[in-house]
Parts: sequence; structure tokens; C-alpha cells
Amino acid sequence: MGTQKLLQNQGRWKLWEIPLWLLALASPLLLGSHALIINEIAIVALFALSLDLILGFTGIVSLGHAAFFGMGAYSAALFAKLVMPDPLLGLAFGILTATLLGALCSATILRGTDLTRLMVTMGVGLILMELANKLDWLTGGADGLQGVVMGPLLGQFEFDLYGRTSAWYSLTVLLLVFALARRLVNSPFGATLKAIRDNRLRAMAIGIPVNSRLALIYTVAAAVAGAAGAVMAQTTGFASLDLFEFHRSADVMLILVVGGVGWLYGGITGAIVFKLMQDALSSITPQYWTFWIGLFLVVLVLVGRDRLLRPWRWFKPGQSGSHS
Repeated sequence: MGTQKLLQNQGRWKLWEIPLWLLALASPLLLGSHALIINEIAIVALFALSLDLILGFTGIVSLGHAAFFGMGAYSAALFAKLVMPDPLLGLAFGILTATLLGALCSATILRGTDLTRLMVTMGVGLILMELANKLDWLTGGADGLQGVVMGPLLGQFEFDLYGRTSAWYSLTVLLLVFALARRLVNSPFGATLKAIRDNRLRAMAIGIPVNSRLALIYTVAAAVAGAAGAVMAQTTGFASLDLFEFHRSADVMLILVVGGVGWLYGGITGAIVFKLMQDALSSITPQYWTFWIGLFLVVLVLVGRDRLLRPWRWFKPGQSGSHS
């Protein structure tokens, strides 16, 4: 009973969170000229949240998470083009196909070491990218799936060039998924995931069905990544092979390094920092912005996340801080 109460307390919303989310939802109105970057940040944060569910809370390392992102994007785009342009039905279809793919691929993470999983997950992403390239009659091949026109959201709100509707749509999806993920990780099921992350053999010894738990959370994470991909395709009106690229999986891993793993706000914080840095640095030095992001990551790892904003403490002895 005590454990359940502790989980309930952890799952409760803090006082500072409600105004924070209200401010986030108001940001497309307050920062109208930056609605497009707000939309991008929300999508990347949703994608990072999906990886954190398996990496931060379960200890599954994946370098092929872009497979589900791309699957969700192509499914939503094809649904809009071939079936009907309703955004919410397209989103549901994108989530469904990514969930099915996640359930199918969950078998690949049950055996082997972390290195094996890295290679296998990366291989799944590469296979899907090649399939999307070869099936050019359906996907547009190397040219991408173009001419995706979305209908108005809820039959009223048109997707315009300014990106306000897109930003609100992405932020709302992010908030809903965040609330569900928060409920999940602060439940008895979430507690078993953390037990598996900390010591898989001990978790098996106390009777936790490790394989079924791993398969289930991997499928859930795939569904969330599919939602991020679907929203990306719907708000940009385009789906290309780039969505399956290795750099998508690598970028989202870097975002979690910046924001912190095993902490749901880590993906959101990392996405804000990463996208704003990318936007600012690429406008100053278009060719070398990756160098500066790489340098930032090196400094972050060397001095620690908690001490980064306090330079006078960099050279004092102590461990690098991180969120748990």
C-alpha cells in the first residue's frame, strides 16, 4: 500500500507544471512569428519522449527509433492523400501502423547485448528506408511523398503558412501523450520497468515477466514515435526518406543527453535547447553548426548538467550531475 501511495504522489501534477503548460499552449499566440519553430520543437520533444520511455525508464538502447517516426509520417501522409485528409484520423492511422511495426520489431530487443540491440534496431531503420525508396509508385521514392494536403483541424482550423494551427496541434498532442506517459511511468507497471532497467536478472528472479514487459513498452514507445512522425508529415505536408535516416535516431539520442534520461521533462528540455541552438547556429555558421553543438555536448558531459550554468564550479572536484 505504501508503494502505491508513493507512486501516486510521484504521478501528481506539481503546482509549477500547470502554468508552464498553459504558457506553452499560449506560445503560438504570444510568439506568432516563431510558430513554425515552436511546432518543430513540440514534434521533436514528442519523439524524444518516445525514446526516453525505452532508454531512460527501461534501459533499452536503440539507434533505429527513426523507423517508427518514418512509418508514422508516411502512413499519415498516404492516408491524407489516398483515403481522406482529416488530421485526427490520419494521426490515429499513423499511430496504429507504428504500433504494429513496434509489436513486430519488439522480438529483436529481447535477446543479445546492448551492442547487438544497437545494430539490430539500426538495421530495421535502414530496411524501412530502402523499402520506402524502392516502392516509389507508392511513396514517391527519393523525391518523397509530395502534395499532401490536410483538411481543417476539427473541421474549423485551417493549416496555414504561419504555422499557428500546426503549433497548437503539435503542442496538444505532446501534452496528451506526456500526461499518458506520466501516468504509465508512475504506475506499478512503470515500477517494474525501472526494476528491469536496474537489474534484469533480479527482476526475473522476483517474478517480473521481463520479456513481455520489454515487448509492451517497446510497442508503446513505437506508437509515440509514430504519433510524432504523423504530426510532422501533417504539419509540413511532406514525407521523405530523410525521416528514416540514421541522423534522426542519433539526434534524438543527443537531445536526451542534453535534457537527461529517465525524466519525462528531459526530452522536452533537450528538444528546446537542441532546436534553438540548431536554429541560431545554422543561421550564423550554416556549414559548421554541428561543430558547435558537438563542442557543447563535450562540455556538457565533462562538467555535468547541474554545473553547466555555474561556470565557477566547473573545475571543482565533484561528479557530473544528472536528473534521475
